[in-house]
Amino acid sequence: MRAKKPTGAKWGAFSVQAFLDSTGIARTIVEFQIKNTLFSQGDVCKDVMYIQTGSVKLSVVSKTGKEAVVAMLKPGDFVGEGALARQPVRLSTATAVMPTSVLVIGLKEMKRVLHEEHAFSDRFIAYMLERNTKVEEDLVDQLFNNSEKRLARTLLLLARYGKDGQSHTVLPKISQETLAEMVGTTRSRVNFFLNKFKKLGFITYDGGLHVTDSLLTVVLRD
Repeated sequence: MRAKKPTGAKWGAFSVQAFLDSTGIARTIVEFQIKNTLFSQGDVCKDVMYIQTGSVKLSVVSKTGKEAVVAMLKPGDFVGEGALARQPVRLSTATAVMPTSVLVIGLKEMKRVLHEEHAFSDRFIAYMLERNTKVEEDLVDQLFNNSEKRLARTLLLLARYGKDGQSHTVLPKISQETLAEMVGTTRSRVNFFLNKFKKLGFITYDGGLHVTDSLLTVVLRD
């Protein structure tokens, strides 16, 4: 990984560059290459990261060694915000699934900014509420939907369905093994359903995995 000067990335209507200029936060963005680890489960919580570009996988490992993917994060997301809830150590491992740039904010500095910069704290609270809502939706999905519906919903979320008016979006590069871990099924089942979705025209492979909004019919089907 290496560091570089930040660009003018935005978080909604909130300009990260303007925020840096106005608050004097360290102007360093850290770059991670594919499969680089941002932090590991059990590491001491000492900062919060803001994803500028790329994609990050959050995973946890049980005492028996079983790994599960709990989230896929995109530009505009925060990672490691559990440090603000006084978590002494990281509860998950964050891994770059493609070249990724993150803004690293020290824990003490993050607390100061949340207290003093009201526009930023308002955005951060809104982000956390949205994140909590998604966690609840994920739990309901896992409890009540079959693996086909869970996979369809996961693909739509990764494609940011409903964002920016897009109806045909290419996904971040992600393996079938990772999809299986996210959905809670086997790789063979993921492969079966992906082939089914392709035959139905819900997804295409052309320089990447493209998802169309017609895939929503699988999620809405009784």
